[in-house]
Amino acid sequence: MKKVILAVLCALCTTAALAQDAKRGWQVEIKKLAFDLTSTEVQNAQDYQGFSDARLTSDSQTAVRGSWDSIADYHAEHFLWNNELTMDYGRTKIRPVNGETLTNENADKILFTTGYTQRLWHVDDFLGGFEAGPFANIGYETEFTKPDNAPRTRILRAMAGAKLFEGKYLKSLYAAIVGERDFTYEPYASKLAWETGFKLELPVREGVIFKWDAMYRDYLDTTETHPTDLDWEFETNARLDVQVYKNLYVAPFVSYYTAQGKYIGPRGENVYIGVSVSFSHIFHAAK
Repeated sequence: MKKVILAVLCALCTTAALAQDAKRGWQVEIKKLAFDLTSTEVQNAQDYQGFSDARLTSDSQTAVRGSWDSIADYHAEHFLWNNELTMDYGRTKIRPVNGETLTNENADKILFTTGYTQRLWHVDDFLGGFEAGPFANIGYETEFTKPDNAPRTRILRAMAGAKLFEGKYLKSLYAAIVGERDFTYEPYASKLAWETGFKLELPVREGVIFKWDAMYRDYLDTTETHPTDLDWEFETNARLDVQVYKNLYVAPFVSYYTAQGKYIGPRGENVYIGVSVSFSHIFHAAK
């Protein structure tokens, strides 16, 4: 028994020593500022409707999408305090040859989260190294604009669980219990769910990084029922950041989201594929 206790103590001491080598202080960073814009302007298209050249007969349209991901994290010896703000907005405006202008939002989300992670273990020789420990965070999700046929999203969300984090390749891998207070629809609802997700960053070659993240959330219970309640939702994003000049990147990407409504037969899906120009910058690096 004494040998077992000594072995555990030695392992804990080794873990503590490894953890002391991890970075310390504030890490303030714009992880991604991306912007996509396409515009097609067609003049006098109504006079050319009998022509076979689509460049003369097509509808005028403008598509714009922007995204922002920034962090302000504090690295201490025994804990990590995370603060993250992500924003995503996309809109397409179509001006038909004959008809009213149509505007369609294809992305609209603002999410701020703050959380605490205990740094219990540090692994050096597996999957490029990572840390591990329990965590808890709280976040608020809303939108830039109110949809025409629905109220603005307003959700207060808290979660607690365990995760692997701060690795060379594995930036995050977690499982958690989630509690939500949904102020979107009246009467307001309190919801219970479980969630898992990951973030990976894999260097391909110098100046090229493959980034992949995914999230799955399964709703278990709610205090109020609404026709818009979800049974589960899944989201994944993959991008290949290619450095063009210093902090400027060109990134082909694909984003996929799907969800199953509790009271709807088929599940909904959204696929977005494109190429974005993005910028990143570290204002202050943890040492």
